[in-house]
Amino acid sequence: MTKLNTFEQAVETYEPVLGLETHIELDTRTKMFCGCSTTFGAEPNTQVCPVCLALPGALPVANRAAVEATIKIGLALNCRIAEWTRFARKNYFYPDMPKNFQTTQYEEPLCEEGYVDVTVEGKPYRIEIERVHLEEDTGKTLHVGGATGRIHGATESFVDYNRAGIPLVEIVTKPVPGTGALAPEVARAYVTELRDIVRSLGVSDVRMEQGSMRCDVNLSLGKPGEEWGTRTETKNVNSLRSVERAVRYEVRRQSALLDEGVRIIQETRHFQETDGSTNPGRSKEEATDYRYFPEPDLAVMEPSREWVEQLRASLPEPPRKRRERLQAEWSLADKEMQSVVNADAVELIESTIAAGAGPAGAVKWWLGELSRRANESGEELAALAITPAQVAELQAMVDDGRLNDKLARQVIDGVLAGEGSPADVAAKRGLEVVSDTGALEAAVDEAIAANPAVADKIRGGTHAAAGVLIGAVMKATKGQADAGTVRQIILDRLS
Repeated sequence: MTKLNTFEQAVETYEPVLGLETHIELDTRTKMFCGCSTTFGAEPNTQVCPVCLALPGALPVANRAAVEATIKIGLALNCRIAEWTRFARKNYFYPDMPKNFQTTQYEEPLCEEGYVDVTVEGKPYRIEIERVHLEEDTGKTLHVGGATGRIHGATESFVDYNRAGIPLVEIVTKPVPGTGALAPEVARAYVTELRDIVRSLGVSDVRMEQGSMRCDVNLSLGKPGEEWGTRTETKNVNSLRSVERAVRYEVRRQSALLDEGVRIIQETRHFQETDGSTNPGRSKEEATDYRYFPEPDLAVMEPSREWVEQLRASLPEPPRKRRERLQAEWSLADKEMQSVVNADAVELIESTIAAGAGPAGAVKWWLGELSRRANESGEELAALAITPAQVAELQAMVDDGRLNDKLARQVIDGVLAGEGSPADVAAKRGLEVVSDTGALEAAVDEAIAANPAVADKIRGGTHAAAGVLIGAVMKATKGQADAGTVRQIILDRLS
């Protein structure tokens, strides 16, 4: 097995070229070409009918709500909306595709020639969109009896067709050169921005962990000034962090092969969440392999210009503009706001403020302690078992003097462990700040008695020495004393 280069070694010699294909399931009530429900989590094969199972004689009817949602996405991505478009049949066999073809758009997509702007480490990048087209999703296969969850080594395979026929939008970028060593971060920033745009439109929940948003990461390497190399396509990457990791790994892997004079194979690859690696799948087909031809059972669609303009007028505030507004409201510097964006914490902080916390407190907890916990566990920040309302409650307890930051971190431990709300955890664990003046005065007297030399320094005017006595009191009260109150009692005693 070829030893991987370090990422730094790779980008010293080679220029990465990105390409990202993102699939988004639309949040419509029914499927793309039939009336079956799209509710997530139903019992397998209970949301199917003759149309989505492709039984003989069943005819499709296009879902107007899905077409409308796709036009909204195209407009939000600065695309040109086609004056006419039609569906095609993409022919290939997978056991989770009952028709043995996918109804999609090929030569006449609904939306073309758009762009998304992102900023990484203070540098702007424009990601050009080649096309946004509408299609239907496939079913879902489950391989059991093996160690990897894939077909190799499995003893049984099951197919659930509930997802077959759900409206799916595919957003395809043009090749993205010029990102250099920031290629992984640019890829993540683009998918993050795309997710935020689609979420703001209300047409999909874009939950990557449930598969309603999936990203295929294309990557090739070439030496500066030379032609781009052969690309690979890492399929169905299902988290923002994994998009970044997949790019980073492929840069390292491909560069090592090229250094050895090995030809890169155009293929699909599978991302491994456990170690961030990619494994080979199948050789990558070209468009001609799919034998596209116009779908004979569906009419050409011609979105009227009036309809398109009505939809344009209904678009919400773009996420980029919203972030600029929130940054001003929260009084954050550019670098701080970028940290919020990088942590995927904009909505979390906004919801925490809406629940009653001040901006400074909300930012502190989500970017500090909670981001650290997410990094340690390898989770997305939003996946932590604590809600914005609970973070706001935690900050309120700090503001009220019931908790200090040290105790608040212990309360977070309990909330994440499922022990209840911050107030519940503090009560159960006995974590609230000691506010009983008598108890604090007794603890101060003990500290003074145990440290006479320090007490003499304070009596002599060296008030900085009070830190030693404060530390002793905090230790005696297991960190539950209010440091400011303790300091004042010490100075009152020794002045």
